[in-house]
Amino acid sequence: MLTFIQMKITKTSFAKQLLAGCLLTGLVACSSTEDEIDETEPVELTEITPQFKAKVLWEESVGDGVSHYFSRLNPIVAYDKVFSASREGDVYAFNLSDGKEVWHADLRTETPDGGFFASKKSALISGGPVAGINKIFLGSENGKVIALDAENGELSWQEKIKGEVIAAPAIDAGTLVVNSASGVLKAFNASNGEEQWQIEQDVPPLTLRGISTPTITAGGVLVGTADGMMTVYILENGQQGWTTEVGEATGSTELQRVVDIDSKPLIYGDKVYAVSSRGHLVAIDLRSGRTIWKRKYSSYRPIAVSGNSLFITDVKGHIYAVDRNNGLEKWSQLSFTNRGVTGAAVVKNYIVVGDFEGYLHWLDQDSGEIVARHHVDGSGIYATPTVDNDILYVQSRDGDLQAIETP
Repeated sequence: MLTFIQMKITKTSFAKQLLAGCLLTGLVACSSTEDEIDETEPVELTEITPQFKAKVLWEESVGDGVSHYFSRLNPIVAYDKVFSASREGDVYAFNLSDGKEVWHADLRTETPDGGFFASKKSALISGGPVAGINKIFLGSENGKVIALDAENGELSWQEKIKGEVIAAPAIDAGTLVVNSASGVLKAFNASNGEEQWQIEQDVPPLTLRGISTPTITAGGVLVGTADGMMTVYILENGQQGWTTEVGEATGSTELQRVVDIDSKPLIYGDKVYAVSSRGHLVAIDLRSGRTIWKRKYSSYRPIAVSGNSLFITDVKGHIYAVDRNNGLEKWSQLSFTNRGVTGAAVVKNYIVVGDFEGYLHWLDQDSGEIVARHHVDGSGIYATPTVDNDILYVQSRDGDLQAIETP
């Protein structure tokens, strides 16, 4: 099974030894024993007695999707439309109610040679989309930051940032903040793309193929880093505020010391919730950066919240409900081991996750019981579904976009 996590290795000699001798699956360490290798195999789904059947309201195609590439592209809902994109550069706006296409933008570029057999070069779209000030913002693997008009898909502006943009930008108060895989955090004027400030963060030699999506709140920009820290910057000028440790680097090898924070910080009331790929789930006081509680969980997926419960998917595909006030575990669901499970999306009294075979699973929020299942397509679901007004929007790797109603 190919993992959806890809490792970024900047030390050539270490890379050759690692890739020659080991199979990297999530955060499982290298092993030469058959028993441990077998532990990386995805479990088979068990039969369930469904309590309801999900209803597909409409279904459309978003180009070729993301194929087998690492991606966090995901549909969003804004301005009475559903926006989504493919890695190649097809960006679509669909009518919210019936899925009819409103506009389509092609961000691919012509190859230099031209001629009868001319083809277009992939735009390598990998971050976003995100909506604000009647624009749609995306990022690419070649460091482009792109703004499109939300009404017609026309290009508003385009700028560059050092490194790959493989996480969605954040927008607030007319400022767009972009985090790149090279450790650059850059703020743009969202109206015209002018640079407002830039921060360069240190990046360890070995990190996961992923970065934290910034979160903007109360005049601050919260972002997780590859060294396991949660940091806040002032939105107006980029000045650094508090920094709190979330990941805990242990072990003697660089692989064992990977502690990236790749999930988006979750703001709920006066607290920030963050989780490291190897380390902890942490509740942090928003004003001071003080750690309120810390529990041993490892994840690179988004955290979801409903009422007093946090829902996380760990690196093995296990799903947990945790009390957000004290970090105590309420239940665990271990039926999806190594199935590439997405983060949880909250809809009505359930949470919904997708897996590598293209199934959506509905779990009861109170017990973790699996109560329903729906197959989107066989290419797999790679990103956490989007929920708007109790309607679920999910996109498969092949670009199959569905709007789904939960009875």
